[in-house]
Amino acid sequence: MSLIDGLRSPHTPLRRFLDRELSAGPKPLRDNYRAQHRADHVLLPPPGVGTEAGTVGTAIDQRLRLAFTAAAPVDDASQIGIGLSGGIGGRGAGLRMRAAGNELAVRLTETVRRLDLDNRNQPIDHGQDEEEGLARMLIAAAWYQVLARSPIGFAFTPLAKAALRDPGAFTLTRLLELPHRDLVADVTNQLHAAAHSPLKELRARTRPEDCTGGPTFAGAQITADADLVVDGLLLDFKSTRRPLSEMSQRTAWQLAGYLLLDATDQYRIDTVGLYLSRSGVLTSWPVDDFLALLGACRRDLTELRSVFAKLLAGCRGQADARYFATDEETERVRQLLEYLAPVAGPGCCPVCTQPLPEATRRPRKFCTAWCRNRYEALGRRGLMTGGLHPPPSLALASSAWTSPTTRSL
Repeated sequence: MSLIDGLRSPHTPLRRFLDRELSAGPKPLRDNYRAQHRADHVLLPPPGVGTEAGTVGTAIDQRLRLAFTAAAPVDDASQIGIGLSGGIGGRGAGLRMRAAGNELAVRLTETVRRLDLDNRNQPIDHGQDEEEGLARMLIAAAWYQVLARSPIGFAFTPLAKAALRDPGAFTLTRLLELPHRDLVADVTNQLHAAAHSPLKELRARTRPEDCTGGPTFAGAQITADADLVVDGLLLDFKSTRRPLSEMSQRTAWQLAGYLLLDATDQYRIDTVGLYLSRSGVLTSWPVDDFLALLGACRRDLTELRSVFAKLLAGCRGQADARYFATDEETERVRQLLEYLAPVAGPGCCPVCTQPLPEATRRPRKFCTAWCRNRYEALGRRGLMTGGLHPPPSLALASSAWTSPTTRSL
């Protein structure tokens, strides 16, 4: 079960839950993001990048993490991909890929340690030759990540093509020759830009032990890894060539998902942000402001995290499923979503559940015209169930959660 997969379709329980809870939609946050994003220049990828833009994005993400904390020189997804590559058949190609991947992990770790990348007495970027060598290793590691995340796509990577074409010649040296020079240049250019961006000040005022690269969420029952937590700031890196368009609904929901998955407050997140590596802009919001802009005003963060955990548990590993195999499963999930719906008390707006303003002529149903419009939009998608009155008691089939006799408003 994956957070990213669960956000791809509006039909998944995960999306239906977030679409309802974040009742304002992404527009207020997007408008605020655009007001913060002021850049004179955007680094465009060189011509040779082409369809490998995602690979570059993965590589620069990891390089920026390493500038803050070098605790994990090789990320978990790359390690998983290296291990999985040994199972790919065909003239020993898999064994060659795994052997080269293991050598890559060793060399990358040695290089990161030698260069002392998270040392605050050194700049974010190092010498050009050193950075180009790092970029080649990180691009190669990003290809192994593809196998961990999307096995079908791995067959189209330069790594897999080269190994399958000539397994006998596939070595670490051959692997590090594969990244096109434009891919390498794109990674190093974005890193040099970061060295003169707000990341420079953020890095200077923190310590490596204050930072967690690729934070994961224990007990979350869903796969999700953010980019970085820096002393309470949850930060996601984006290498899009169109930064003003970056705050899509999926990005907003992704940030919210990371925030909600930290159910035990392990990372003590108090701020949420994006760093745009092609424009060098850092945008951020205190958690309360972030949730308010998304319309998550019907529950406080603690309650919202608790309800989110109940959703994941009740879906039994299928919160990212678009459709269910049986009518029984479909009905069970429908009841779960209805049970978890926020309830507006008497005299409260059904969208934001805040007390309605006093009416001078006739009773008001909504606190603002915005909420009225959102009610209609959410209602058309069936996301306002339970918004006006508590649903009846539900005899639920799932043993993962039970319906209480009373509900907190």
